[in-house]
Amino acid sequence: MKILVCNDDGYQATGIVALYEALKDIADVEVVAPEQNNSAKSNALTLHSPMYVQTAANGFRYINGTPADCVHIALTGLLGYRPDLVVSGINNGANMGDDTIYSGTVGAAMEGYLFGIPAIAFSQTEKGWACIDVAARRARDLVQQLMPSLEVIAEGGRPTVAPWLLNVNIPNLPDDQIQGVKVARLGRRHAAERVITQTSPRGETMYWIGGAGPAKDEGEGTDFHATKQRFISLTPLQVDLTDHERLPYWAQTAAAMTQAHK
Repeated sequence: MKILVCNDDGYQATGIVALYEALKDIADVEVVAPEQNNSAKSNALTLHSPMYVQTAANGFRYINGTPADCVHIALTGLLGYRPDLVVSGINNGANMGDDTIYSGTVGAAMEGYLFGIPAIAFSQTEKGWACIDVAARRARDLVQQLMPSLEVIAEGGRPTVAPWLLNVNIPNLPDDQIQGVKVARLGRRHAAERVITQTSPRGETMYWIGGAGPAKDEGEGTDFHATKQRFISLTPLQVDLTDHERLPYWAQTAAAMTQAHK
């Protein structure tokens, strides 16, 4: 088993070190991660400036780019092989509900998924790395549980199994207080808090993006609800953003516009 590990908090973050230590005994693990914190970079790729790969003292490789850059570069030449799994995290804080749209942690995992490789994004529900050893062990347990599905027979050099993308949020709790794992849908948040303004030493106005809003849809069945009940939330994700339910409505609008121009 070969696993590529990435994150968005940077290659020196406590979460990625803990994840590597937990996985290294069950698989061949390589880390390719951002040099600096790249939270909220989503799926961004760097197209207009060069990137460089460096190797840290512990063997981790890091890149002056985004999480998606790291996975993209790793899979398109840096590694020299195709990993069986891409794992991202463990993130310093939750990636639930609308967070997944912005998350660099999810973006890194999604980049692997877009290349046809199964991928998992791991996050802790609170910042601060409390009980990170527990989160890392629970991440390893899930990877071990999924290993049989990753043992695929290659045909023409390509795996025959359909890839999947999982978003996993782990409560910052001791092992005996975690109630289990629940499959959950994404909840929703209220709009973000107001932008923060400050004045620079030169008298210019600076703007800082405000914090995420509180949960809006946190009812039973959501990731917010599951983690609040002390469960690990597991959400399968997909890339298709098409609003399939409203396709017929927009088809009528398109037809009317087409007819009007005949």
